[in-house]
Amino acid sequence: MTKTALIVEDEIFVALDLERILTEAGYRVAAIAADREGALAAANQCEFAFVDVNLRDGASGPAIARAIAREHGVKVVFVTANPAQIGDDAPALGFVRKPFSERAIRAAASHAVGDDPPLTDEGLVLSAA
Repeated sequence: MTKTALIVEDEIFVALDLERILTEAGYRVAAIAADREGALAAANQCEFAFVDVNLRDGASGPAIARAIAREHGVKVVFVTANPAQIGDDAPALGFVRKPFSERAIRAAASHAVGDDPPLTDEGLVLSAA
């Protein structure tokens, strides 16, 4: 189950762009989920997830992150225009601010699977933890 991603994003064009970037970088995308139900159903197949804060079912991203990290050991990186909404208790490696660059997404994915150090100057902001 290495190098397999879950994309939790309700804006289809953003989700497809993330999928393209990850696939081109050599990762497998197990699923794109637009809400909590879809994310929880696919989490057991994934090593890491890119999670937006505001989804089809509201600002459920932080709760989804807590659930998939706790129940499935999925490493989480938020991809959001609203990092202030993440909260202090969300178990995330950090966040990438929208609009994102391909380089920031690749760096975040690489960091999530432990391959390379993150590039904080390219939009990936690491959590203090």
